[in-house]
Amino acid sequence: MNSVNPIAPQVGLDHGSSPRSLDDTRPFGTHIRMAWWKSLIVIAAMPLTLVPLQLGLYLLAGLVEGGDPLESTLTPLKLLAANLSTGLTALLAVVLVSRLPKVPWRSVFSSPRRFDRRRLAIYLAASAVLVGVGFATVAAVAPDATGWVGFGISGTTVAMLAVVVLSTPIQAAGEEIMFRGAVLPAAGSWFRAVRPAFVTGIVVSGLLFAAVHGANDPWLNGYYVFFSACTALMGLITRGLEAAIALHVANNVVTTTVNVLMAGGGAIVVDRSEGAGGGPALIVLAVVYLAVLAFVWFRERARRTNSER
Repeated sequence: MNSVNPIAPQVGLDHGSSPRSLDDTRPFGTHIRMAWWKSLIVIAAMPLTLVPLQLGLYLLAGLVEGGDPLESTLTPLKLLAANLSTGLTALLAVVLVSRLPKVPWRSVFSSPRRFDRRRLAIYLAASAVLVGVGFATVAAVAPDATGWVGFGISGTTVAMLAVVVLSTPIQAAGEEIMFRGAVLPAAGSWFRAVRPAFVTGIVVSGLLFAAVHGANDPWLNGYYVFFSACTALMGLITRGLEAAIALHVANNVVTTTVNVLMAGGGAIVVDRSEGAGGGPALIVLAVVYLAVLAFVWFRERARRTNSER
């Protein structure tokens, strides 16, 4: 006799492994089926692992660097702590999604096809160009929104740039794995129908993505939800995380690199307080993300057309 799912009664519970745990006939993001309690474990484990781990590494960075580790300034070791904590939590996400519903771990990254490094490289290059153009536009039309002090290079700058190059791609890819590769299909598994499953996944993953960033400004929270929706749609279009990871890596690496170089040789100040968001800067970035999404859609459509000939 089937148990009843208290979240979505129309969806039965899976007990143990099931050949239907991975359904490649469904769009990416709705392709993994799991019991409601397993999905809640996956969703809850992300913030319950990421936040304490990041806090612990922040405190360790404070012991090494001195000063208050909870200040809004982002030092080299604090940036490294944030990036590594995200990467470690992403590893947990892969383990949970593969072990609980008993599906291949590769299905977190793409399904039914294999993860495509060429796709990743192409979308990374395109995203880097578009994000760079976006930042140049922000600097031209809303220079006050950047928070830049001025160009400067110091020992702190060099250390920050090294951390950005070596670990920020891990952080950006890790967030996509956590929220679009794990949380989205976990929440989507509450519904059998594809459309409500995917919409639910977008909403839950977007809200959780915004929550872990700890912003007190509604415009910034809206920005995080919008960014999350764009990368989720990229996964839907491409049936994998390559485009989403590419945009996230390009966005975070370009953003952090420019902010480091324009911090006057000091540490970066991260302001997510009320009133910190809004204005033309976020509008420009939103247009950039839509442009990347459009590029992904047109390229994937061209690939399908060519393969059908």
